[in-house]
Amino acid sequence: MADINPFIEIKNLKKYFPAKKDFFGKTISNVKAVDNVSFTINKGETLGLVGESGCGKTTTGRTIIKLYEPTQGQIIYNGVNISKFSPAKMLPYRRKMQMIFQDPYASLDSRMTVGDIIGESIDIHNLMNKKEKQKRIQYLLNKVGLNKDHSNRYPHEFSGGQRQRIGIARALAVQPEFIVCDEPISALDVSIQAQVVNMLEDLQNDFGLTYLFIAHDLSMVKHISTKIGVMYLGKIVELAESNELYDNPLHPYTKALLSAIPIPDPDMAAKNKRITLEGETPSPIDPAPGCRFKDRCKYANKVCSSQEPNLKDIGNNHYVACHLCIK
Repeated sequence: MADINPFIEIKNLKKYFPAKKDFFGKTISNVKAVDNVSFTINKGETLGLVGESGCGKTTTGRTIIKLYEPTQGQIIYNGVNISKFSPAKMLPYRRKMQMIFQDPYASLDSRMTVGDIIGESIDIHNLMNKKEKQKRIQYLLNKVGLNKDHSNRYPHEFSGGQRQRIGIARALAVQPEFIVCDEPISALDVSIQAQVVNMLEDLQNDFGLTYLFIAHDLSMVKHISTKIGVMYLGKIVELAESNELYDNPLHPYTKALLSAIPIPDPDMAAKNKRITLEGETPSPIDPAPGCRFKDRCKYANKVCSSQEPNLKDIGNNHYVACHLCIK
């Protein structure tokens, strides 16, 4: 899983939130939103992160760029471990690491014009004078498919797709190197999702960007991702190159997710057997020992209940955490 000189390297990342405290204020149980997650992303790559709602995808992304402070683990950015950096020391990295948020309605300040929204981070980092900033704003609006006249309007005057384009322009304003795309198309109409994904790919090529692309639409993730990680209850259960994961899924959870992808051809769809997972997702509050997927897996045996499987390489840079898949 360790690439040579990776651009982003995540080692045993954990993010716990206190769930219950005793009379003295000491935490006695935690929500283990991200629990011992490791992966790497090379320069210019896109790592797709997929899984059910609540599996920890967004928390992983926010912890990597330190919107949440990590509980434990290392976040290595271009060779520098930033996991314990103070806010002041993180400031130069805030410019390099940006985020595109899921909800284009909630992520934009309704009291600010589009120009002010995009230019705010430029002012915070003191990158340009007023004239240069205006040119930068107009340039970015053009890059995301809007025009310079839009800079004087307010977010409520735009459609959802246009608002997300504004959010993308805001993320690009300070010339970042790494962007966490937190389900950037899930709130958009299906007719424009492909447009936004294609635009993100074009921007990646134009600016040499590296992405962490968080989503639940596996067909779209395959289109944009170099490699894909599958998360379940705070853990990565499978990680592989994009084509390898789709052609040769190994973990039962991955197989279930892939079987749910809609197939436009009715004949092929009829032949495709959908895997239905039974039972509820366990609570992330201090999960029971063993494999976290065991309660929903029809193949689970005694070892699955007693031992937690580690993420291991089974060849061809394909990693899986499953006792049944690892020989």
